[in-house]
Amino acid sequence: MSTIITFREIQQAYQRIHPFINRTPVVTNASLNTLLETTIYFKCENRQKCGVFKFRGATNAVQSLTPEQAKNGVATHSSGNHAAALAMAAMQRNIPAYIVMPRDAPKTKVENVERHGGKITFCEPTLQAREEELKKVVEKTDATFIHPYDCAEVICGQGTATMEMIEDYGSFDIIMTPVGGGGLLSGTALAAKSMLRNVQVIAGEPANADDAFRSLNAGHIIPSQNPDTIADGLKTSLGKLNFQIINQFVDKIITVSEEAIRKAMVLLQQHTGMLAEPSSAVPLAAIMENKEIFKNKKIGLILSGGNITKETFDSLTKAGD
Repeated sequence: MSTIITFREIQQAYQRIHPFINRTPVVTNASLNTLLETTIYFKCENRQKCGVFKFRGATNAVQSLTPEQAKNGVATHSSGNHAAALAMAAMQRNIPAYIVMPRDAPKTKVENVERHGGKITFCEPTLQAREEELKKVVEKTDATFIHPYDCAEVICGQGTATMEMIEDYGSFDIIMTPVGGGGLLSGTALAAKSMLRNVQVIAGEPANADDAFRSLNAGHIIPSQNPDTIADGLKTSLGKLNFQIINQFVDKIITVSEEAIRKAMVLLQQHTGMLAEPSSAVPLAAIMENKEIFKNKKIGLILSGGNITKETFDSLTKAGD
């Protein structure tokens, strides 16, 4: 594979992080499979530490730092999940984590960062504001910046979820993730295409935040502009390294409606009992809206996170009633 990241690096990432992470379970449900006329295996990263797959990438990035790079801590900007994951990964190495978060970040995610010792600076909810505030924080602390997704160590860490799933459950016809900045999707694609000869890698994306879909079709990055989706984790533009990998190894990105995301959240809860963040439900929404593509296939789906309260889940899913 002609990419600057190799599967060997994903394997090395797993060796580095496995003492710290959960090897998450995989769940399938007969009634849901019958309803959708397919077979879905959910890799439950909602049961990962911090409740999200991002703990894998954050841990690999933190554990890869030299003592000199790590001595002043780490810093990042994030709407929540990467922030909490980096805070916990830093805590495990006994270094500080400085987190820039938008003022409108979900309360659950802010509390998750605080719970793991992250030192939060709030900013306006724009990428420019996040980057400017982060620059100030790094200048003040001399902490090492860990990008939420456009980072080789983060991508390799995220790819370990798919590596585990294939090791535990064998071959798949299709492997799916949601796509925002592209860290999970790019790591997944590298692992899947390295381990399985004929697998398809397909991502789900909100139609109201469809920059990755448009970027893949155009062959170059088209930035996200004014995304308006309940899937708050999928509003960011693709990273450069992420796009390079996605453009080479991802077969398709399918966009879905907000109504389908809500229905997928409800369907998952009804059949498996799991509360999924809206972002996590996007790939299932893609299956629901495109049954002909997925009929009679064996599908591995990375259920990316579960940091959502019952109250928020109810308010989001009832909004479409």
